[in-house]
Amino acid sequence: MTRFSFSLNATDGKARTGVISTPRGEIRTPAFMPVGTAATVKAMMPESVAATGADILLGNTYHLMLRPTAERIDAQGGLHRFMNWDKPILTDSGGFQVMSLASLRKLTEDGVTFKSHIDGSKHMLSPERSMEIQRLLGSDIVMCFDECPALPADRRRIEESMRLSMRWAQRSRDAFGDRPGYALFGIQQGGLEEDLRAESAAELTKIGFEGYAIGGLAVGEGQEAMFGCLDYAPDQLPQDKPRYLMGVGKPDDIVGAVKRGVDMMDCVLPSRSGRTGQAFTRHGVVNIKNARHADDPRPLDEDCTCPACRNYSRAYLHHVYRAQEMISGMLLTWHNLHYYQEIMAGMRGAIAEGRFDAWEAEFHAGRAEGDIPPL
Repeated sequence: MTRFSFSLNATDGKARTGVISTPRGEIRTPAFMPVGTAATVKAMMPESVAATGADILLGNTYHLMLRPTAERIDAQGGLHRFMNWDKPILTDSGGFQVMSLASLRKLTEDGVTFKSHIDGSKHMLSPERSMEIQRLLGSDIVMCFDECPALPADRRRIEESMRLSMRWAQRSRDAFGDRPGYALFGIQQGGLEEDLRAESAAELTKIGFEGYAIGGLAVGEGQEAMFGCLDYAPDQLPQDKPRYLMGVGKPDDIVGAVKRGVDMMDCVLPSRSGRTGQAFTRHGVVNIKNARHADDPRPLDEDCTCPACRNYSRAYLHHVYRAQEMISGMLLTWHNLHYYQEIMAGMRGAIAEGRFDAWEAEFHAGRAEGDIPPL
């Protein structure tokens, strides 16, 4: 059986490219993980997601534990079989969603008691229960259960939260046990405080994990502050293990994170934006709902090979969005995920060839041009 491993193939500055090996396949890094919250990437078939170049998906512990339940998914053969995805899956721990339910939760040393946003039923999430749920789901990469305060927050609150998360990290490691072929990632916390991030990284490294995530960013602090933190946070984590920046982000965020040493990212943005008529292109963002596209026979991006660009005009995409047809979300989501994977492939190639800075300059110059002029 293939064990979980990470090999670093090349670096260019702090940017890295490599391969994460799992029994279910290889993950090329830097990697972008489309978000399949409720066992589906919204508006996409699994084979369509694979066709965009995705090597791994993210599933959501909180949503799946509530509906249809981890026990039900386990009885159906696990999450891979349930959702027809045979490549690796990473599941988050549920901690972030519980943070966003602050008005419905009670936080103690043991874990978090909260009310379901679906029906108001009461549930308890602890490090042990989070590990149990993720084991039942059968995810290849499991995340520690942590507590993530929204920013801005005062230093004392961030410090208390980080140390609670480190105690929960040890409990997660103990509950995860020995599972060859599967990986448990620790999550660095500490807000925007460099010393607290260093303390968190040291504690996680002492416990020992197969990979390390940078948590507690993209929660309201803004890009400048996030990049300021990423100037040091990845360097505090082990060099020989994958580094995962959780919940990021826009194309500019992703490129900036990779430049600073991040290997993995996830975000709902490409799929959510696709469903709301927004397309990311190499020349910036296109809002297909705008009237300027109503008679435009040109594709979204003439250099893109996704089905939306290859087979349909802006006029058609504008029409089906305005008519609220399901194909609108399907085509724009496919395009966005395709574009995100093109960015990742471009960065992997540039790092391997030692030309990341030139690639980055070209990326920013193209997006600064803005969309093609109206007809």
